[in-house]
Formats: sequence, structure tokens, C-alpha cells
Amino acid sequence: MKIEIKIDPSYPDPTLVVMTASMTEDIQRLVDTLSADAPSFLLGVRDGKSELLEQADLIHIYASGGKVFAVTDRGTYSIRPRLYELEERLDGGRFVRISNAEIINLTKVEYFDLNLVGTICVKLSNDTATYVSRRYVNKVKKRLGM
Repeated sequence: MKIEIKIDPSYPDPTLVVMTASMTEDIQRLVDTLSADAPSFLLGVRDGKSELLEQADLIHIYASGGKVFAVTDRGTYSIRPRLYELEERLDGGRFVRISNAEIINLTKVEYFDLNLVGTICVKLSNDTATYVSRRYVNKVKKRLGM
């Protein structure tokens, strides 16, 4: 892909033009990412207090018992949005869904253990080990360029 940037004072707002032979999944993903106005934070509740959680601070997000929780270095917070909503709102370059019940922050991964047959063990920065479900293994491998 070629990228060209032109500085022109006659454009008060940035304008992006994509020239391509056909609409592909990659182009659509780029359009979706650039047009999204996703906030960089979530509202989390812990001990009766609401706090703003920056996306960069999130280690992983998981569903359990009908509730959704966000884990940071400061602790675990209850959050309102469902995982499918978060999957759309979170930075697609940083977060990946690894199962029906969990999304991880790739920047908080210490390592992937690929020695298990049919699944991947993920060691996170807070010493938590979690697993990519078989259903999501190919998707995660593709995101990692494997």
C-alpha cells in the first residue's frame, strides 16, 4: 500500500482519499477505524466508586456471571458495555477477542505459549494466564501474522 500526504492550506479539515481497484476487507477496516469516534476511556465501578479507565491501562476484559469486568494494574472494575459492544469501541490495533468471554490488550501480553495442541496460552502483564479458545485461534494467529 502506498501512502501519500499533501499539505495544502486550502483544506481546513483533513480529507482522506483512498484509491483502490476494489473494496477489500482491509480497506473497509481502515475506513471503519478512521471514521470511528471511539472514546479512549471506559467508565469502571469498584467499591462503589466510578473511575475513568484509559484503554491503554486495560489488561483484559472478561464476562462472568452475566457481568463484564475490566482488569487494570489498579484492580478489577465492573463495566456496563457488553463484550460485543466493546469489541467495536476498543482500538482494533491494540485489542483482540480471544474467546466468547474475553478480550485482551495485545500491548499487555508478555508471551504466547503455542506448545499446547489446538489452543494458545497467553501470559499477561499482571501474571494472569488465559487461553485462546479453539474457535478464535485462527483469528488471533492471523492478527499476529502467524
